[in-house]
Amino acid sequence: MKTYSEAFDVIPNDLDDLNHVNNIRYVEWIQDISKKHWTHVTSDEVQKSLIWVVRNHNITYHKSAVLGNTILMHTYIAKNKGPISTRIVEIKNKETDELLVKAITEWCLLDAKTFRPKRVPEEIEALFMQ
Repeated sequence: MKTYSEAFDVIPNDLDDLNHVNNIRYVEWIQDISKKHWTHVTSDEVQKSLIWVVRNHNITYHKSAVLGNTILMHTYIAKNKGPISTRIVEIKNKETDELLVKAITEWCLLDAKTFRPKRVPEEIEALFMQ
C-alpha cells in the first residue's frame, strides 16, 4: 500500500461545544484527505472519467483533539473488490503519536458520464497498491 499523509493544526472552527474537534470535522478531514490522495496520484484525464462516492463510513473515535494540537493524517487503500475500494484513514496527534480516530471507508468507483459502478482498473489499482 502506498500511504499519503498531511499535517495541520486544529483551529477554533474545528471545535464543538465541548472544545474538542467536532465529529463532523473528522468526517470532513477523512473525505478531504481521500480526495487529495486521489488527485495527487491520478491525472486530470483520469479524474474527469472516474468519480468516487462513499458507500460506508466506519469511524472509531479513540481520543479527542483540542485547539492547538497538530494533527497527522495517513491514508491508504487496503483493498479493492470490483468497484469497491476500502480506504483506511488514521488521524493522530502529531506530538504524541496517539491514535485519535481510525476510519475504514468503502468508496464505490463510478463512470463519470453514466454514474454506473465501474470495476477498479488494474492501472488505477497499481497507483495505490504495492
